[in-house]
Amino acid sequence: MRLIATAIVLSLAMVAGCDSQPEQTSRQRPPAGAAAGMDTYYKQRLNWSDCGDGFQCATAEVPLDYARPGGDRLRLSLTRLPAEDGSRRVGSLFTNPGGPGGSGVQFVRQAARTFGADVRKRFDIIGFDPRGVGSSSPLRCLTGPQLDAFYAADTTPDDPKEVDALAAEGRKFADTCRTKAAKLLPYVGTANAARDMDVLRAAVGDDKLTYYGASYGTYLGASYADQFPGKVRALVLDGAVDPKLSSTETLIEQAKGFETALRAFAADCAERPDCPLGTDPDAALDRLTDLQRRADAEPLANTRDSRPVTESWAAMGVATALYAKEYWPILRQALTQAIRKNDGTLLIALADQMVERERNGTYSNQTDANMAVNCVDKPNPPDLATYRKAVDEAEKAAPRFGEFVVWGGLPCVYWPAQTKQQPRPLTAKGAAPILVIGTLRDPATPYSWAKNLAGELSSGVLLTLDGDGHTAYLQGNACITAATDRYLLTAQPPKDGTVCR
Repeated sequence: MRLIATAIVLSLAMVAGCDSQPEQTSRQRPPAGAAAGMDTYYKQRLNWSDCGDGFQCATAEVPLDYARPGGDRLRLSLTRLPAEDGSRRVGSLFTNPGGPGGSGVQFVRQAARTFGADVRKRFDIIGFDPRGVGSSSPLRCLTGPQLDAFYAADTTPDDPKEVDALAAEGRKFADTCRTKAAKLLPYVGTANAARDMDVLRAAVGDDKLTYYGASYGTYLGASYADQFPGKVRALVLDGAVDPKLSSTETLIEQAKGFETALRAFAADCAERPDCPLGTDPDAALDRLTDLQRRADAEPLANTRDSRPVTESWAAMGVATALYAKEYWPILRQALTQAIRKNDGTLLIALADQMVERERNGTYSNQTDANMAVNCVDKPNPPDLATYRKAVDEAEKAAPRFGEFVVWGGLPCVYWPAQTKQQPRPLTAKGAAPILVIGTLRDPATPYSWAKNLAGELSSGVLLTLDGDGHTAYLQGNACITAATDRYLLTAQPPKDGTVCR
C-alpha cells in the first residue's frame, strides 16, 4: 500500500451537524494575480453553529477549478474549538493532520485539547477536511470488499503471475476512480488545497495564516507559503515531507524510514522479558523476516473476521505500531500471537486503524483521497517495467518494507489524471520564519526530510526531537511543546538547529 503519512490519531470520532451555509462579507479581497471572479469566495463569512462538546462547525465554498472560479463549486467542512480567553485572542490556528486524506475535522475533534494550554487560550483551533476528503465533497472509488482485496494483495510478488495480479489491482483502483470521480480527480492536488486554505484564512477574518501541519500537512503548509509568502504569520511543519523528491523517491525514502524505526523497536524489544523476537536485535529482525515469509506462504489466522492475514496485512499492522512508541507493547503482544500461535488477529486490528476500516467492513474515504492526491501531485512512472526498477531499488535499501511500501503506489501508473509539473524545492521567498520539526527515528517522514525542507525554505528554522515515532509536537515532550507554543504565540522561532531530548 501507499502508507499514510499522517500524525495518526486512532479511534477518531465522526463529526455530525456541520452543514451551515456561508454568508458574504466585504472584509477580504483575493490576492494579487487571482483570477477574476474570486471576490465571491474571499468575501464569504462562515456561519458557525454548535456541534457538540464545545465545538462549532461550518462550511465554506471554493471553486473546483481556480482558473474558472465561475464554474462548479466544492463545499469544505470545518470545525473549531474557540479560544478559551477571547479577550486575548490572537486569531485562528489552522491545522492539517496529514495523509493526504486525513480528516482535519476529525483530528481537531480528537486532538484540539492536547495543544499547549496557552495556545488553546488564545487561538481558535480549526480543522478542515481538504477537498475530496472526509465530508468536503468526498472522493469515493472502491467499496469495502474492493479495498479489502487491494490491501490483501501480495506486495512481495515472487513470479510474473503474482506481479500481474498486483498490477490488476492497481488498474482496478485507477479504473474505478475514473468511472466514479473523473470530474474531481484533476483538482484534488496539494496546490489547490493550499489555495483553498487561503480562502479559508480570509473567511475567518485573519490577515495572515497561523498553521500547524503534521506529516503530509507539512507539504500542504510549504505549498501555501510558496504561493502566498506574504500571508505567512507562523507555520509549524511537524514531521516534514521533502517536496523536491519524485513520487518513487518519496516512497523509497519512506520505506527506509520504517526500516530505521523497526530496528529501534527490535533493539528495545530485545531488552524486555516479553519480547517474542529474542534477546539479540539482529536475530530479532531475522525472526520478523521469517514471519513475513510464513504469512506470504500461508496467511495467518484471524478471529476478528473472515479476512486471512496476508503478508501485506501483517506488514501494515507492524508499520502502524511504529508510528508511536506507546504502541510498541501492543506490537510485542501482536508478534507473540503471530509467531507462537500463527494468529494475526491483533496485527490486522492494528492495520485496520491505519486505513480507517470499521468492524462492519466499511472504510472512510482516506484511502481513495490519499491515492488521488498522491497520484496527481507528481509525475508517475509511465509503465510497469519502469516502476519495477523503483521496487527493486527499494527492496535493496529497505529489505523488510521496501517492496511493501513502493508497490502500494502502483495505481498511480494507471491513474487517469496526471501532471507534468516536476517536483521542486519550495522556497517561499519572503515569508516570515517557518518552523520545521523533525524526529530522528520517525518512520513515515524520515528525519532527512525535515533537514532538507528547513534548508529549502528561505526562512526555514529546524527544531529536532531526539526520539521515536511519527511527528513531535503532540507527543508530550516538554521542550518541543514550549518551543512550538512560544513560536505560535509570538511568531518568534527557536534558534535554528535546536535539539530536544
